Amino acid sequence: MATRERGLEDGCLAVTFERKYYHRGGAFIKRNLRPREYRIGYRGLHIPRLGKERLINEAEALRYIRQNTDIPVPEVYCDFEDDQAYYVITEYIEGEDMASLSVEQKAIVARELSVHLAKLQTLRSNRMGGPSGIVIPPYRVMRRTAIDYWRLQVSNSVDEYVFCHNDLSQHNVIVDPDTLKIKAIIDWEYAGFYPAYFEMPFYTRPGPSIAIDGEVDDSERLLDFLMSKTDRAAWMSPGW
Repeated sequence: MATRERGLEDGCLAVTFERKYYHRGGAFIKRNLRPREYRIGYRGLHIPRLGKERLINEAEALRYIRQNTDIPVPEVYCDFEDDQAYYVITEYIEGEDMASLSVEQKAIVARELSVHLAKLQTLRSNRMGGPSGIVIPPYRVMRRTAIDYWRLQVSNSVDEYVFCHNDLSQHNVIVDPDTLKIKAIIDWEYAGFYPAYFEMPFYTRPGPSIAIDGEVDDSERLLDFLMSKTDRAAWMSPGW
């Protein structure tokens, strides 16, 4: 969860254990923490996993969605690396997140969201991972494995995998509070082509994009699938 702290530089909205967020004019900026900015948690020093790679993946996913669908997502102005931090600069989207709405309002938004998800799954590929070429599994899978870099087999079927957001919680849906129309779906760091069942409808209830009490935890199934598709020859090749 992002927190607002005293002592942040001008324009910085919030900082987490992995990111800093800024709002400047019509731009929204997010970047990973530099090593000297890593924070101490209850388990000691927190070292973010794939901080740069997830941002690269998000920037490319946003561009891909804008180019291939009419799903509302922020425009990417630029992304770049500077002094050990990777920056993604997008348009700033005014609105309320879905989590702040009433139950009745959320139901209206969910109906529109289901239409966008159907469009998203018309995008298909025979390769898993994002348009960036980087494989960033859903967070609920990353929690179960220490593997950060994946080499996965290419499918013989050109349309086996569909495009998934993979982090579609209510906090990642920005809505016009007056019309209840979706203005943007945000936070595409874990997005990419995967089996359709990777896309769990976490937006149907409050909370994070992991199984909570009373829900079936599918993360082991997803991890087993990825492991079964591992290109072991590539892993064992020189330079891997």
